[in-house]
Amino acid sequence: MSRRFLALFCILMLAGCATKGDIDLANTDIDAVKTRLFSVERDLNGLRSESKEGIGTVEKNFRSDVAAIRKIAADIQATIDGTKNDLQAMNGKIDDMVLSVKKPTEELSRYRIDADKRIIALEDRVLKLQSALDDLNKRLTVAPVSTTAADTPETAYARALETFKAGDMPAARDAFTKFVEQNPQHELAANAHYWIGETHYSEKSYEPAILSFQEVIKNFPKAEKVPAAMLKQALAFKAISDLKSSRYVAKKLIESFPKSEEAKKAKSLAK
Repeated sequence: MSRRFLALFCILMLAGCATKGDIDLANTDIDAVKTRLFSVERDLNGLRSESKEGIGTVEKNFRSDVAAIRKIAADIQATIDGTKNDLQAMNGKIDDMVLSVKKPTEELSRYRIDADKRIIALEDRVLKLQSALDDLNKRLTVAPVSTTAADTPETAYARALETFKAGDMPAARDAFTKFVEQNPQHELAANAHYWIGETHYSEKSYEPAILSFQEVIKNFPKAEKVPAAMLKQALAFKAISDLKSSRYVAKKLIESFPKSEEAKKAKSLAK
């Protein structure tokens, strides 16, 4: 529009026929055009400012969203890593549990084999010791236990027990040995073997004691003295520093006679 008025003004000037009114009108139109141009320029500046602010806000929000997404991704990765570690730890525990289940069975088997080997070796050693002890006993002056034709097995057993209580271990051992030789199937034979073991144990002859207690355990499994014989055998093994055999016998006692007083005492030996 400004160009049109400007062209008209020029034509009028060139024509030399423009009046003062026409010039004033042209000036008015020019001022209006300037005002309008100023308004348009101001609006454009406002739009530019709003666009910059909008772009800045969008960019800020975008950066914030990117940071949030990165944090979520990091948290997810940390969770995955933690889960992997937990799975590895769980697998390790499962492996340990499998080994712990197998280990007691294998150890018990080894204890039994070792105990059997030791008992056999001890039996051989004790046989030799017993022979030497028998020779020594023959040389010692020991008052013989008086017997009469009227003696019964029970009387002989009671007299041997009194000798044991009196503290004469060699004489008591001799009396109980004779009782066993004369009455091998008597109901008190298991007790006699047990007391023979006690005479050896009191003299700290632990290996002969172990064999005497084994006679009770092996040949009289239902006898009343079996739990006591097992406990004393475990203590004898411990006295000669054979801790594996001691634990094995103690555990066997607890398993076979869990309610006995001897089983309660054997718990400290089974550890």
